[in-house]
Order: sequence, then structure tokens, then C-alpha cells
Amino acid sequence: MKRAGFIGLGIMGRPMAENLLKADIKVMVNDLNQDAVKELVNAGAQEGTPGEIGSSCEVVFTILPNGTIVRNVLFGEKGVARAMKRGGILCDMSSVTPEDSKICYEKCREYGIGFLDAPVSGGEPGAVNGTLAFMAGGDQPVFEALKPYFEVMGSSALLVGGPGSGSVTKLANQIIVNNTIAAVSEAFVLAAKAGADPVKVYEAIRGGLAGSAVLDAKIPMIVERNFKPGGKISINHKDIKNVVEAAHSLDVPIPYTAQLFEIMQALKVGGHMEEDHCSIVKYFENLAGITVEKIK
Repeated sequence: MKRAGFIGLGIMGRPMAENLLKADIKVMVNDLNQDAVKELVNAGAQEGTPGEIGSSCEVVFTILPNGTIVRNVLFGEKGVARAMKRGGILCDMSSVTPEDSKICYEKCREYGIGFLDAPVSGGEPGAVNGTLAFMAGGDQPVFEALKPYFEVMGSSALLVGGPGSGSVTKLANQIIVNNTIAAVSEAFVLAAKAGADPVKVYEAIRGGLAGSAVLDAKIPMIVERNFKPGGKISINHKDIKNVVEAAHSLDVPIPYTAQLFEIMQALKVGGHMEEDHCSIVKYFENLAGITVEKIK
């Protein structure tokens, strides 16, 4: 595989880039967090500016906080796309709006560059273990060229459709994941308030129809009061805001998710933005005056 550029070394990006290095792929990295950059350089990566990465790498991955930052990194004065040779490929794995992805696709076409929107699901554990799920939007040849990299960083990758399709799928994923956390939180606050042992409740229902990957991932964290982020409230708050904006632009009513956004707004006011999104439970705990935790 060709040398890869990787821009964005946060909770997800850093282990993803590390997995590329472990697969003996030459990687050139960039991030505002110099500690993260140094860690990757010590692991064998090379540091570069976005422009240097664009001129040196035929394949570049980005995973960044929002669409505005993505566009600036790709198309700004010293951006990746401006420096990249024709025929190169840009893959944005950020959670952005479908419109953001379509704009990037069209701009890359002007530069003679392939573009794929390929956000991921699986959180920090999936990034570390190389078991992420990639949901992609763009052209088939570009997707095929990137598949070997996806196979290093994840366990599944699917081209959903044309430009923006990956980002639409990610928004749908975020609706399901975050609303499920909210429903699980509401249910376990009820159980705890009634005096039931939340661990026993979890064990009783996890094998039935209420069982889910979300339940298995988040209830153990909640009962241990472990809110170390795998997926921060701040990131999911941004994603749900994108859902609301995209849905409104399409005249799609989203009553549950609109309410979820307000729940996240309350958590923002309460200072929980840097915690894992299982902190949604704290909203319901505050309403009921109860804490969901192991019975000692």
C-alpha cells in the first residue's frame, strides 16, 4: 500500500493511525495536539503540515471535529488538496453533514482528486482493536482503492452510495446509538428508583429482545460510574445537531432526536461535554433523584 497521510489524532484518529503503522504502512501525520504527533512519530510516523502531506502522499485520511475544519484543512491556502497530485485520493472519516461531504467531493473533482466520505462506528475500542465499521459514500473505484486501508483499521466497510451517503448513514447510526442510550438510561433509572439491582436487571434482560450492543457497552460503564470517554458527549452533541439540521432541510420530522438534542444541551450546561455519552444517564438521574450504580 502507498504512503498514507493522516490528519486528526484524537481519541479515534490516533489508534487508527497506529494500526496503519503496525501494518508496515508508511504514515505522515498532522494534528494541533503535539503530544499526539510526537507519540506517532515515536511509533515510526513522519510529521508534516497539511500541504506537505498532500504533496507527499497519494492517499490522505482526515478525521476532524466538524465540516468547517475539514474544508479548511483540505482546501485552505496551504491545504491538502491544493498540494496533492492529480489522481490522489482524500478520505474524510469525520462525522459531518451530507452537504459538507458533497461540497468536498465536488471541490476534489475540480482538483482531479478522488474523494470518499467514510465515517466510522465502533468508538475508541473499535479504533484500538481495528474493528471499526466504515460506511462510505462516493465512487466505486475510489472505494476499492481504499479497501486495503479499511481492512487494517476496521472489520467491515461498505459503499452505501454516492457522495454524502456515508455521512447520511453515520447520522442514522448516531440517531440509533444515542437514542438507545437515552432509552436505556430512562429504563435503568426507573429500575434503580424502584429498588432493583441494576446489575441484576441488566443480566436479566440482555439476552432478550431488549439486548443490544449499546446495552452491553454502556450499562457496565454506568454502574461502575465510569464516564471516561470512548465517544464524548461533545462529539455526539455535534452529530445530533447535524442530524437536526439535515432532517429539517429535508422536511423530515425527528421528535425523539430533537428531544435528545435538548437533553444534550442540558448536559452541556451541566459541564458534562468531555464525558462519555453514557453520561446521558445523568440527565435522567437528576430528574429522579437517584443514581444507577452497583448495590454494595
